[in-house]
Amino acid sequence: MAQQEQWKSKIGFILATAGSAIGLGAIWKFPYVAGTGGGGAFFFLFITFTLVLGMPLLMGEFLIGRKGQTNPIDTYRKLASNPKWGFIGKMGVFTSFILLSFYSVVGGWIILYIVKIVTGGLSVQNDEQYMHLFEDIISNPFSTVIAQFTFMLIAILVVSQGIQKGIEVASKIMMPALLILFIGLVIRSLSLDGAMEGVKFLLVPDFSKLTSESILFALGQSFFTLSLGVSVMVTYASYLPKTQNIPKSAISIILLNTIIALMAGLAIFPGVFAFELEPNAGPVLIFAVLPAVFNHMPFGMVLFLAFLILFLFAALTSAFSMVEIIVASVTKSDATKRKKYTWLTGILIFIVGIPSCLSYGVLSDVKFFNKTVFDLMDFTVSNILMPLGALLIAVFVSRFVSKDVLYSELKQGSNIGNIFFSIWFVLLKYVTPIAIIIVFLDVVGLFKWIVNVFN
Repeated sequence: MAQQEQWKSKIGFILATAGSAIGLGAIWKFPYVAGTGGGGAFFFLFITFTLVLGMPLLMGEFLIGRKGQTNPIDTYRKLASNPKWGFIGKMGVFTSFILLSFYSVVGGWIILYIVKIVTGGLSVQNDEQYMHLFEDIISNPFSTVIAQFTFMLIAILVVSQGIQKGIEVASKIMMPALLILFIGLVIRSLSLDGAMEGVKFLLVPDFSKLTSESILFALGQSFFTLSLGVSVMVTYASYLPKTQNIPKSAISIILLNTIIALMAGLAIFPGVFAFELEPNAGPVLIFAVLPAVFNHMPFGMVLFLAFLILFLFAALTSAFSMVEIIVASVTKSDATKRKKYTWLTGILIFIVGIPSCLSYGVLSDVKFFNKTVFDLMDFTVSNILMPLGALLIAVFVSRFVSKDVLYSELKQGSNIGNIFFSIWFVLLKYVTPIAIIIVFLDVVGLFKWIVNVFN
């Protein structure tokens, strides 16, 4: 059997894994779902769900990944002593493939905005024109496809270099740079007149604004922002040495993820409120609302450029993990095949993503279930495949892997006692699956029906 490559350092693993988790979930999706979900109350629930539901599942993926020391498909087969369980890993590979096919489209938009700023093409006469500019940018078939390919090309070049020389090195550069840029943006945002209204919106919970929909948003976001349910964390943990403290690593990653989500909110909402814009603008918040915010600041476009660069870094670190799970499953630890299959994987993802890329242009009239190709891919991954994967992993780890094996693996590298293990196991076996099933009920409309019956 080929020797499994390992992370060179503990911090390299934490930064790479945090980068996978942070991605678009914390910087793109979190601000707009927080904006539409009620601000502070949503943020409170998001943190609670992340700790109570997300962390147990994250640790579960880490434990079986490090125990298996191989690709996710073979990990499930190995730990269950049954080849049929490999379908969970296969589903994770498929989900990552589909996810990156439309995720890379957003990555391409970021690149186009960076180019627009550098070339002076983001100047408009009034704030309302930013929405029209956004629509013009994403509807151009040639530039969006080229930008999507550029995004995938960067991911291919990094992942093809392997874990230590590729993903770990890139993450050690991008993640600290992301944090430094964010700190600068948050300081500038907080210095605006009227900024405290945005801070209050984000940090002061008003539970009267909560709805059943925003609660479910927070629940789903707690899984989405940690890259759970697609076995990416199983893959990254397979490169871990036995000396790594899994609980501490999980806490560090959740802490980083929460800090970045908080910074994203503090960089965005103070400006939104200072300039009397709407915090519930939805997915276009960053591309259509934020340029208007920065345009009112001294050196605003320079600051917006810095924001887009860190946004690109976050998107890329997530893309690395999605390419890696596919490559790891195909090459089966054979380093001689890595470059070849990384290129094949990346090119195939790019090709499959082209219809999503054209969803806002030449294919805007092509709809399935009243959704564009991009929206259909997003809905399928975020609302069906990821929650289903998370449910299957929670059930698999808690019911089909020996408790003795789990406890032994958890003890390696840490001094965790029986009480911590028991609490973690109960949360993973009972609480997390129930929460995920509630998300599913909402997707099919049953949750709202049940709520209406009891009201």
